[in-house]
Amino acid sequence: MRLHVEAMTYGPAAIAHEEDGKAVFVEGAVAGDVVEAEVVSEDKRFDRVRTLEVLEPSPERVTPPCPLVGVCGGCPWGALSHGEQVRAKEANIASALQRTGGLSEERLGEVLRPLVSPSAPWGYRNKVELAVAATERGLKLGFHDLSGEHVVAVDACPLLPKRFEKLPKKVAGAVSYLARGHALEILRVGVRASERTNDVEIALWTPPSGFPRGFSAKVLAEGTGATGVVRVMQKGPKKARTLAGFEVLGGRARWRERLDGHRMAVSAPSFFQVNTEGAEALIELVLAAADECARVLDAPLEELGAWDLYSGAGTFTLPLARRLGWVEAVEAFGPAVRDLRANLEVAGLENVEAVGGDAAREMPGDSADLIICDPPRAGLSKEAVAGLSEAGEAKRLVYVSCDPQTLARDVQRLESAGTWRLARVVPVDLFPETYHMECVATFTPKGASGAASHGVA
Repeated sequence: MRLHVEAMTYGPAAIAHEEDGKAVFVEGAVAGDVVEAEVVSEDKRFDRVRTLEVLEPSPERVTPPCPLVGVCGGCPWGALSHGEQVRAKEANIASALQRTGGLSEERLGEVLRPLVSPSAPWGYRNKVELAVAATERGLKLGFHDLSGEHVVAVDACPLLPKRFEKLPKKVAGAVSYLARGHALEILRVGVRASERTNDVEIALWTPPSGFPRGFSAKVLAEGTGATGVVRVMQKGPKKARTLAGFEVLGGRARWRERLDGHRMAVSAPSFFQVNTEGAEALIELVLAAADECARVLDAPLEELGAWDLYSGAGTFTLPLARRLGWVEAVEAFGPAVRDLRANLEVAGLENVEAVGGDAAREMPGDSADLIICDPPRAGLSKEAVAGLSEAGEAKRLVYVSCDPQTLARDVQRLESAGTWRLARVVPVDLFPETYHMECVATFTPKGASGAASHGVA
C-alpha cells in the first residue's frame, strides 16, 4: 500500500491512515514520508506495516551517522531531524496528560514546559547492552533488530562517545574468542564507559554455573581496555529472572562516574541513567524544587529535610544530602542499597538514612519538606499513591518518570486523592534518536499559593 506518514507515535513506528480512515502503524518511516509498505499484521482497529521503499522523503528525514538505523533497534528515530524529534516528544507527553491524565487544554498550557535537551543528539550514552545469539560459528554479539528477534552485529555505535564507539565490536570479538575454547552460556553483556573518569566496565550476565573467571578477565581487559570485568548471575525463566550472585573477575568492582561535580560508583546490577548530562539536568530540576521549598518556608536549605523514594544508588540522594539538612532514602533493590551506602561513606555524608525496602511499605515516618520519587516504568502502586497523599506537610513533591502514560495515570491518581496539585511537567530528552524521554513533574499542596515556579524551565 502507498501511505503518507503523518506523525511519530510513542514507539518506534510512525502513524498513517488508509483511505477508509483506518490507522496504520508504519515501521521504517518518519513523519512526512510517502512510502510503499507491506502489511505485517491486521487488526480490527489498526494495521501494522513495514516500509518497502520511501517514495518521497520527508523534509524532516536526515542521513544518520549510523548505517544500521532502520535495522538495529537502538535508535528507531535516527533518520528523523532533531527538531522534529523534539516536537514529537512534546506532542506525546501532551497527549498522555490530556487523554490519560484528564488535563484540559487550558490546564495543559499552564503546566507543560518545553522539552529540555541537555546533551548532544549522538554520542551521549554511557552504557549499551549487547544481546547474545548462539550460531553454528559460535556466539554472535550485537544489538537486537527492530523486531527484537534477531541480533545485528555492529562495527561501531555512534550513540556512544567517539572514543568508545568501537567498544561493542571489541567486546563481541573478545567474548567470541572466549567461547571458542569454553562452553559459555552468556545471557547478555553490559558495557559502561565514562568520559569523565575513563572507567570501562564489562558485565557478563550468565546463569550460576562454572565459568573461566581468570581467563575471561584477562581476555576482556586486554581486548577492550576494561578497568573492571564482572559477572552477574541470574536464575529463573527469561521474563522472571532473579539475581543469583555477583563476582568481580578482574579490576574494579564498581563503575565510577562523575555526577554533580562529584564521583559516585555503581555496580553492574544497579540502575544508573544512560545519559550523564541528562541525569544532571534531572538533578537541577529536583534542586530547583528544593529551592522553592526554602522560599515557601523562608528557611535556609540546610534546615530542610527530604524523602528520596526509589533512590537507587543515590543519583538524587547525594546532591540533596550535600545541600539539605537530612535525607531519608528508600530503595528495594539490594545491590543499589549497598551502592548507595558505599557512596555515602566515600562522600563522607552522615545526614542520610538509607532504608532497604519497598517505598510503598517503607514510607519514612519523619515529616519531609520535599519528596522525590523516581519509580520504575510501571509507575506508582496504589499503596504508594496513598502514602504520598498522606504526606501533607511537604511543600513539594517531585515525580521523575520514564513513561508518559504511567506518569499521566499517576497525575490523575494523585490529584484525585486531594492532597497534591500538578504545578509543572518538564520533559527531558535523555534518549535522543528514540521515542523515550524522562519527565519531571512537580506538585504543590492543593490550595497552596505560589504554585508556579520561579526561574524554572
